[in-house]
Amino acid sequence: MTGTVLGAPDIGRALTRIAHEILERNEGHESLVLLGIPTRGVPLAHRLAERIGDVELGFDAAARTGALDITMYRDDLHRQPTRPIGETTLPPEGIDDRTVVLVDDVFHTGRTIRAALDAVKDLGRPRAVQLAVLVDRGHRELPIRADFVGKNLPTSKSERVHVHLSEIDETDEVLISGSSRTGAGETA
Repeated sequence: MTGTVLGAPDIGRALTRIAHEILERNEGHESLVLLGIPTRGVPLAHRLAERIGDVELGFDAAARTGALDITMYRDDLHRQPTRPIGETTLPPEGIDDRTVVLVDDVFHTGRTIRAALDAVKDLGRPRAVQLAVLVDRGHRELPIRADFVGKNLPTSKSERVHVHLSEIDETDEVLISGSSRTGAGETA
């Protein structure tokens, strides 16, 4: 079965809610840095930063957002060793003593986030690391949990979740495909 789970307005509302939750949990924006995990986590991080900047006028969205390539930290390189290495870009002030919010599109097994935590450790010493995801589809293999979730989407292992963002795919939507409507997989 294939179907749209979130449309553009739903994604926009979810990101606005997550931005407010981030500000509330951290009592403002003073120490926040957002790092998107490629591919679709990067535009999501920029969108979240823009929403935070709309609420907190002193927040410089461009200067507080970056990208975190986790390719060399993955635990499946032996299975797919020809992955292209992406670029890690940090905000000018770095991540030391900052609250780093990792941003990704689909949260599944937790292995991507484990790799991201290893990458962050090599880049500096943040005060705290938090996780914001657009979709949490379940099936955790590691004891990692998202702090901020746009949509919890219970899935079967045979289903897939496809996140499309206008910056990359020319449309904003979250689709589910697979055997039945009781679950989802991912292409993030």
